[in-house]
Amino acid sequence: MIDTDFTLTSPLAAPGGIRHLLLALTIVWHPEAARIGEQALQAIPEEAVQLNRYCPLFGHPDGQPLSLGLAGISRETLRFARDCDGNVVLTLPACRMVVELNGSVVSGSVSFSRAQIEGGQILTLGRTCVLCVHWIDRLPRNNHLPELAGVGSAAVALRDQLRMVAPSDMTVLLRGETGTGKEIAARAIHALSRRSGAPLVTVNMAAMNEALAGAELFGAVRGAYTGMGAERKGLFAEAAQGTLFLDEIGNTAPAVQPMLLRVLEGGDYRPLGAARDARSSARLIAASDQALDASAFNHALLRRLEAFVIELPPLRERREDIGVLMLHLLEHLDPVAPLSAPLLAEMAAYDWPGNIRQLAHALKRAQLLVQSGSMPQFEQLVRLSAVRPVPAMEDAGAPRHKGSMPNDADIVDAMEQHAWEIKAAAGALGISRPTLYKMLDCHAQIRRPEQIKTAEVTQALDRSNGDLARCASLLQTPAEWLRRHLRTLGHTAI
Repeated sequence: MIDTDFTLTSPLAAPGGIRHLLLALTIVWHPEAARIGEQALQAIPEEAVQLNRYCPLFGHPDGQPLSLGLAGISRETLRFARDCDGNVVLTLPACRMVVELNGSVVSGSVSFSRAQIEGGQILTLGRTCVLCVHWIDRLPRNNHLPELAGVGSAAVALRDQLRMVAPSDMTVLLRGETGTGKEIAARAIHALSRRSGAPLVTVNMAAMNEALAGAELFGAVRGAYTGMGAERKGLFAEAAQGTLFLDEIGNTAPAVQPMLLRVLEGGDYRPLGAARDARSSARLIAASDQALDASAFNHALLRRLEAFVIELPPLRERREDIGVLMLHLLEHLDPVAPLSAPLLAEMAAYDWPGNIRQLAHALKRAQLLVQSGSMPQFEQLVRLSAVRPVPAMEDAGAPRHKGSMPNDADIVDAMEQHAWEIKAAAGALGISRPTLYKMLDCHAQIRRPEQIKTAEVTQALDRSNGDLARCASLLQTPAEWLRRHLRTLGHTAI
């Protein structure tokens, strides 16, 4: 499955530089755990894919291909074929095997748009094996990196990018939603670099005291400010010869941003109160879940940070990886929570707004439920942390007490319960609409629709059958923002 004639990330290129998309089937869950992550690829775009107990053959890049071979899977063939419009049509045989698509039983034939396949479709056969139907744009490769599990094209490309940039001293900007693994990617770059024997120093810029940020980053001489009794070594000095990872770089205090720009431009900085400059020998990696171009962030600094940009895709865009990610996360749990194929299918079809971090928390909840003698249910796994009883003496619709501001989970709950309408959610939270607008803008989980890929918006609209509230929930964006954005895209009916 490896072809060394292709480029570093093995894109499936056709003559003339046109990139092919091939249909792929990835095993998300199988009674034999070792088979999770195995893939079967469409050999030629124009050819149909036949699926039954004996074909196609699934395998890992370096493994022996095998059929699914499960007694619960019919010998009759399911057929995937592309039509003249580029859609994929699934034709099911007349057999007793239950076939479920994204948790719903299907029969006859089903048509998928290109965007729907791009988002991954979850197919459950005989309630025993779960597959993801998706595109690939590069050949699978065994380019394993610790803690960065995944078998799809996005995961393969990510690992190749990390390996490519790690040996250099280039500044790297990691962009991705919260929970996508930006810190893990930063640690991988450091571990693969020539600096791996030196320290990796991590700082969360959002948690840094604005008044002392300059001293924390660049250090301060004795007496530089009130209470400064001894010289303070800054984080740049601590990371000397190593790597400094600035997480949530978008939350850097405005006064500190020009200081960072100076370091990136020439390597020089001045500790607070010092008479002369110091020089940094640290490599810089930054991460953000914000659209820095659209914010008040220093654009000159942003251009410097963008020497090498790596985008970490959200979990909903790499649904084929959910099985191997769950397997990887379950290895760290003792005892391992037993999960059924139907539950795994529900988990694979879910969009995971909190990404891998949310998935990890859900599996830990499953473990606790199993230990208490309960069988985990999907709603318990994804909602348990958000369900809080209303105090007996407090009216659920009454304003909150002064000083009791809603947290991130409160905001998502209120938006979900009020059809993602800001006015209704603000009333339920006991805060003003302007306050909620500000909180939504800063929320790590809630996105502005103009920052979402058009293909993802189209897919969510298809999945929600035009229901605006459902579409907003899938995309995690307020309904009124989404309505305006859809009109700019030409969807005038909503």
